Amino acid sequence: MDDLRRLPRAMNAPDPVATTGAVEAPEDRYVNRELSWLAFNRRVLAEAENENYPLLERLRFLSISASNLDEFTMIRIAGLEGQASRGIESTAIDGKSPAQQLEAIRHEMVGLEQRQQAALDTLCGLLAQEGIEIASIAQLDEGEIAWLEDYFSTDILPLITPQAIDPSHPFPFVANMGMGAIFRLKRGKRKAPLIEMVLIPAGVPRFVRIPGDAATYVAIEHIITHFAELMFPGFKILGDGLFRVLRDSDIEVEEEAEDLVRFFRTAIQRRRRGRAVLLELDDECDEGAEALLREQFDVDAAMIVKTKGMLGMRHLAAICNESRPDLKFAPFDPRYPERILAHDGDCFGAIREKDLVVHHPYESFEVVVDFLRQAAADPAVVSIKQTLYRAGDQSPVIAALIEAALEGKAVTAVVELKARFDEERNIHWATELERAGVQVIYGFTEWKTHAKVSLVVRREDDGYRTYCHFGTGNYHPVNARIYTDLSFFTADPAFGRDAAKLFNFVTGYVEPTALEQLAISPLGLRQKLYDLIDREIAHAREGKPAAIWVKMNSVTNREMIDKFYEASAAGVEIHMVVRGICSLRAGVPGLSENIRVKSIIGRFLEHGRIWAFANGQELPSRKADLFITSADAMSRNLDRRVEVLVPITNKTVHDQVLGQVMLANILDTEQSWSLGADGEYHRMHLGSEGPDAGFNCHHYFMANPSLSGRGSALKAQEVPRLSLGNRA
Repeated sequence: MDDLRRLPRAMNAPDPVATTGAVEAPEDRYVNRELSWLAFNRRVLAEAENENYPLLERLRFLSISASNLDEFTMIRIAGLEGQASRGIESTAIDGKSPAQQLEAIRHEMVGLEQRQQAALDTLCGLLAQEGIEIASIAQLDEGEIAWLEDYFSTDILPLITPQAIDPSHPFPFVANMGMGAIFRLKRGKRKAPLIEMVLIPAGVPRFVRIPGDAATYVAIEHIITHFAELMFPGFKILGDGLFRVLRDSDIEVEEEAEDLVRFFRTAIQRRRRGRAVLLELDDECDEGAEALLREQFDVDAAMIVKTKGMLGMRHLAAICNESRPDLKFAPFDPRYPERILAHDGDCFGAIREKDLVVHHPYESFEVVVDFLRQAAADPAVVSIKQTLYRAGDQSPVIAALIEAALEGKAVTAVVELKARFDEERNIHWATELERAGVQVIYGFTEWKTHAKVSLVVRREDDGYRTYCHFGTGNYHPVNARIYTDLSFFTADPAFGRDAAKLFNFVTGYVEPTALEQLAISPLGLRQKLYDLIDREIAHAREGKPAAIWVKMNSVTNREMIDKFYEASAAGVEIHMVVRGICSLRAGVPGLSENIRVKSIIGRFLEHGRIWAFANGQELPSRKADLFITSADAMSRNLDRRVEVLVPITNKTVHDQVLGQVMLANILDTEQSWSLGADGEYHRMHLGSEGPDAGFNCHHYFMANPSLSGRGSALKAQEVPRLSLGNRA
């Protein structure tokens, strides 16, 4: 591990696409964003098929892939369908029209959903061998069925409402992600058949666990259909079926909206009633009931999916909570930085000594919370400013800000109402903050404030000192245990002055000038990156070492991709770790032969964003220019969001972010997929033992302390140093 000799290569990757001269056709230069996202979700699903993972973790990955696909349908497919229906012919980066994209997406989705159902069948069989069963009622014994019947009568029947559908009972509204059962009934020989619908309340458990040592679960929709005669006494059930609906869930902000809070409260209600985009049916749905559903939901025929398996697999996550540690990843407790503990837990003392970076989730998010809690309780703190994009349901960050306001400190919170699917929660937190006396700002109407920044001003013996936190992720305590992110703390006055200008920009539209350290989008961040790339191009043309290392969640912006192509053509060596969408084509002769792209999918969600520029030296080098950022290489981040690009100059922090975090991501083989010139991803290497064993960056970080957080208490502990060794 100490000296890894070769950069990893994809196993069985095809030869680069043969090209001659410049590559001009859009489909040969770029990968469609939507198709690249579907490729990402296939990689997530592959983790559910990964035999090296514990079974309940595989089930969790399956539920994640299903949840991802739901959101993709509600946002991306809905948007493309809206464009197609309005006759909008604007093309995607690869030249496809909305209609062409929809056709390609639907083809890919069929295969993805079939793989999901096959994965569920496999996992159900394996879990049953371990005493966890997702059972049909036909598999239960008489005692279990009797218990379910009693449970249906006492716990389910009072909650559900059968609704007849006829001229005097119009078709009921089905909310977004709503699921229901539909029945065709008959009573008496002369009366016509009757259609009845039962909507499953959103608040009830999707899976009911039958009491006993064995973990036997039954889906609530199967309980309802099995015991339907108890709902409809005197009726004969001629047929039934299950269905689920996904609706258009995007919210378009009107620039002329006079009151953002009121606008979003109304928009959230509209989203629940958005246009139906996808209708899922079980394969055995009654023909008459199916015809009615097709007519009422008015969904494009191509977006009606019939399946022999389970509808709404996102809810499988509930079964993953079963108390079976033997079927889950080994527990991991985040470390608390020793350097802060060496200062008796005083975050300000540790930061004042020198800059510090906290690597989540390997190091505890409690550091961020403690930073704000100490600020709230410290009588020397006079002011706190905080951006909030996603904060979660039980937010200790919100609690700290409220406590600070109640202690009489000047507290400002920039709450982003446009954080998708968190709008309602953010409105709630904004209300709570205002009640406590926090000055709540909602930022720009047309731009999201996506930057993650805390600013604390403290009165000290030598005057006022500003402490800053810059993050690549959200102030969300649950995500911080799953997402890999970086939290950078500094008391450098230049960062404090720049952060103050950032807040003045968001709260008062005062455009920042003469920034000393930060670059801010949508003002100068893009140009800053262009200038750094141009410098690497110049170094390559002068024969100096020239390289760029990038870690991102998504790369879709055409101009940025073209800049990478320009650098590749000049001889700049580019290594990119892009977890999700990548519209760039890698390794194409005449276009991108010096660019290598990989995606890491594993136990933790790679979320941190890092840029490293060689600056005339071989990477990794202490002379490299290094940055962390809240922005991906997407048009929305570069042009329509408030983001920050933060330089890392402290020696120890620089070593950690570049020589530990970034390098380990580049060296990883066990969780990595390499992007080929054909636009396809190929798994690099699954774990094995012995000299041919791969490298797992998540295992490395869990086993080794970070550099900047070690402190004097860990000086004797040698952290294995990573090395590129001989380049492949």
